[in-house]
Amino acid sequence: MSKRFNRRSRRAVIPLAVVCALLAGAALTGCGRQRDGSVYTVLNSSTDETYHRWDAEAMARCGERLGVTVEQQSVPAAQVMTKALRMASSKSLPDIVQFDASEMPVFAEAGGLTDLRTLGLDTDGVPRGIVNFGSYRGTYYGAARSVNTLALFYNKDLLGQAGLKVPTTWAELRETARELTRGKRYGIALSAGGAEDGVFQFTPFMWSNGGDETRLDGPRVVEALDYWKSLLKDGSLSKSTVGWTQADVNDQFMAGNAAMMINGPWQVETLNTKKSLHWGIARIPVPKPGAKSVAPLGGAVLTVPDTGDERRERMAAKIVGCLTSEREQLTYARNSWMVPADEKAAAVWRGQVPQLDALADQVAAARSRTARLGAGWPAVSLALQSAFQAALTGQSSQAALQRAQQRATNGN
Repeated sequence: MSKRFNRRSRRAVIPLAVVCALLAGAALTGCGRQRDGSVYTVLNSSTDETYHRWDAEAMARCGERLGVTVEQQSVPAAQVMTKALRMASSKSLPDIVQFDASEMPVFAEAGGLTDLRTLGLDTDGVPRGIVNFGSYRGTYYGAARSVNTLALFYNKDLLGQAGLKVPTTWAELRETARELTRGKRYGIALSAGGAEDGVFQFTPFMWSNGGDETRLDGPRVVEALDYWKSLLKDGSLSKSTVGWTQADVNDQFMAGNAAMMINGPWQVETLNTKKSLHWGIARIPVPKPGAKSVAPLGGAVLTVPDTGDERRERMAAKIVGCLTSEREQLTYARNSWMVPADEKAAAVWRGQVPQLDALADQVAAARSRTARLGAGWPAVSLALQSAFQAALTGQSSQAALQRAQQRATNGN
């Protein structure tokens, strides 16, 4: 969920059977077209000008070190999967694909990716949660340069003027949001829109409350959605939340229309353009004192498709290894405000950007959305999106989530 993922359109959920059919025979990619032996291609979603430039510079550095040329093909994040599948069906897969980590398991389940460990990449120095983030059924398919998660952003001036402390529990967050709601200003803003943004923002409330994506109509999940509804009932949360993306939430916060917001580090670059805005971040409040704040891991992973050309796959893995080296991770993290995946790089990063220290703490306890469901996550995500729309516009949370569970189970 970096900046370039944040402004995406709704992704199409492609059935696994379709993915498998399109990948059939893709291992013969090398026969599909002549390849320049010294040119390697990376498919990514770096359509944003700054991200595209940062990636181009990193690829140029790695290419020079390895004696090859590394080029990127960038498409909107919502189109990476469909683009990769079209290239597979025409036997023209790129050497490296950067998938959103929530989509990678679908491609892996269909047999389209290569185990990075067999290509010489190890996970030394990478926290287990981040290794799992790039793994599917115990196999390491995706290496992360950086990861991100969500945190509570707050307007320091507004809390200070009201004599309020940064909330740490749901009760404190609800009361603080009520106190800060004045006129056209809401106490808090978050995304509950009908896209992955809303699901990403709901998971900290669901997981920190003991909820489980394998049982969407469970009591802990219902309580979490009821909590969102309580903020809406108090008038502390705008009714427009059902249509907001995370970018919209940030716009409201920057405009002074929200005193607090749930958002991620990809907004920092924009937040810093408003010098008069004094903001801080903290962990997302928990249901009860002492509970663990569990947020989702977000970001992308670099994968090597199974093309059947072992020589190229091994060089592609070396490129991935270079792009995910401590040096390159730090450069990328400083540019993007994300947290480096490597523990040593993350420790250095903490010292360089102390204002985001709470974010690094949140990452340490974060979870991958696909850890339990793997390729089944997209169906659950779509079901939850419908539940938000129903529950926040009048239906009971219980009824909305029961329907969501039915949709996730039956696929309709």
